[in-house]
Amino acid sequence: MAGPAAGLRLSRRGVLSGLAGAAAAGVLAGCGSPGRNATASGSASASRTPLVASDLSDTERIVNWSNWPQYIDIGPKGNHPTIDAFTKKTGISVTYNEDFNDNDEFFAKVRPLLEAGQDTGRDTWVATDWLVARLIRLGYLLPLDKANIPNIANLEPSLADPEYDPGSVYSLPWQVTFAGIAYNEKATGGRAVSTMDQLLNDPTLKGKVTLLTEMRDTVGLVLMEQGKKLDSFTADDFSAAIDVIQQAKDSGQIKGFTGNEYTKALTSGDTAACLAWTGDVVQLRADNPALGYVLPEAGYSTGTDNFVIPSMARHKTNAEKLINYYYDPEVMAEVVAYVNYVGPVTGLKQVLAASDPSLVKNELIFPSEETLARGQLFRSLTAEEETSFTRAVPDPGEWLA
Repeated sequence: MAGPAAGLRLSRRGVLSGLAGAAAAGVLAGCGSPGRNATASGSASASRTPLVASDLSDTERIVNWSNWPQYIDIGPKGNHPTIDAFTKKTGISVTYNEDFNDNDEFFAKVRPLLEAGQDTGRDTWVATDWLVARLIRLGYLLPLDKANIPNIANLEPSLADPEYDPGSVYSLPWQVTFAGIAYNEKATGGRAVSTMDQLLNDPTLKGKVTLLTEMRDTVGLVLMEQGKKLDSFTADDFSAAIDVIQQAKDSGQIKGFTGNEYTKALTSGDTAACLAWTGDVVQLRADNPALGYVLPEAGYSTGTDNFVIPSMARHKTNAEKLINYYYDPEVMAEVVAYVNYVGPVTGLKQVLAASDPSLVKNELIFPSEETLARGQLFRSLTAEEETSFTRAVPDPGEWLA
């Protein structure tokens, strides 16, 4: 496996305040109905016309790209082979920054510039779906010129019309993410941990369980365990799920809430079981066969991280050429082989079957239709729900203590 230890990563998800973000996860075939109400925070209609700067792409052959840490292929010298190949092919140099550590944190950095109608210094970045919806609603994203992205024809069809951006007007997926349960058999006595009830109530796991700070995943998995659907749960359902999590925390079952930093403790066995993202665990299991991973039968949460182009970007065409390049299956296959998430373009299985057949057989990278059918999407929140749900979530300091 080409990827590094996933413990080197910072979180690619939001903190508790991310619950108040605009919209829910992207769609994948069989992962639930996309026909949800895109109201209030979920609306993909911009509140104002995005501001457009003169495009300097013809005279300045550069593109500035912000992404999450360790979320792209890395070569033996710390370089990024696919970026090097893009520059060689197009003559466009890429300033690549891994300065997107958290959705809310990043938004706080760029929002003053966007509000002031100024260039953020970035031509594209990779944001999680709910933040994409917020950026669209505020009028901070430029519509994609798909004439510059002919490889959009390779977009997985089930991802082409997400609720947070109908018709993919402003965004295109970078990777698809799943959240499930990981466990260390050496710490569980050889037993698998396959349900949220087991994770939150099994006394043999007491004090050795962590959940995710991304509440769409944590609350979503509890809701599904309770038999609720993420596209139609009520305020009472949400409150009941919060109570279950709070009770597990108060009883000492849960030792903490994490982003990607769960990986080190899971590998050592200090954490016996936890909520985790697929790409991290695929990489960890390559070096530690004692680690298990389950996408619960009751359901698991799905999401996407997405390319967007901000208003006032100075090299929009170059950014679109970069996006087009990564929508070549041969190129995206290199990324997927490294990061081990679910790629958003068709043809990946055929490419990787020739270079690394083991990846093609991995259910967490190429899930079956049966597995996909269990995935669910956390629905959009109205403005009123954002307020009330956020108040219902215990203080982060209490949960993270």
